[in-house]
Amino acid sequence: MRETYDFSNAIKNPYAKRMKQQITIRIDQDTVDYFKAMADDKGIPYQSLINLYLRDCANTHKQLDISWA
Repeated sequence: MRETYDFSNAIKNPYAKRMKQQITIRIDQDTVDYFKAMADDKGIPYQSLINLYLRDCANTHKQLDISWA
């Protein structure tokens, strides 16, 4: 290992903004089952499918209509 490294010609990672952050979230089992079944149908991992769905909600500024009655 070198004592020093020269990063003067380094290029920023263009994918750094797209990197994913691991979180813990509690989701009802029936919701997980729904996304797992849809993911199997589409041929992609269910966590990727949930991420795509949430990204779509964020990009379209989708608002949840909550009624507690």
